[in-house]
Amino acid sequence: MLRAFLASALLAAPTAVLPATAWAQAPIVAAVEVTIGPDLAAKADKLGAREFDYLTADLKRTVERRLSARGALSPAGGQLKLIIDDAQPNRPTPKQLGDKPGLSLESFSLGGAKISGEYVAADGVRSPVRYSWYENDIRQAAFNLTWSDAETAFARLARRIGEGKLAQN
Repeated sequence: MLRAFLASALLAAPTAVLPATAWAQAPIVAAVEVTIGPDLAAKADKLGAREFDYLTADLKRTVERRLSARGALSPAGGQLKLIIDDAQPNRPTPKQLGDKPGLSLESFSLGGAKISGEYVAADGVRSPVRYSWYENDIRQAAFNLTWSDAETAFARLARRIGEGKLAQN
């Protein structure tokens, strides 16, 4: 009898202690659409337009994998529309290397990304999506590839979306 009471108390405890947002569900998504925002698009002449293809494909793949792992990809779901507003590379892009002979692949800097957009549920309800993350420790940048910090930002956003947290506080 005492064991049954303790077991039920332990099972009920997490729901009493954690806020409701901790139990949020991933949105059910039919399609993920990723585009480049106008501010980032204006940097095409500096970064190289082909970099945008890589970034959009990477964000889409990362979010879809996370949603799939959570069982949240379904044809009956809504539309997740993401915009990469900003992305900073850790290393020079091929275009930057070609434009500035003094740069090398050994050059490195802090990177990251800012993403916005919206989730439009199947019933038409709209929810904003906002997230940004930029590395703040230059010691980490020396070991990264061109878009490592942007990829980290994408992975963190995908994890948050998978947890039902669409907008960064």
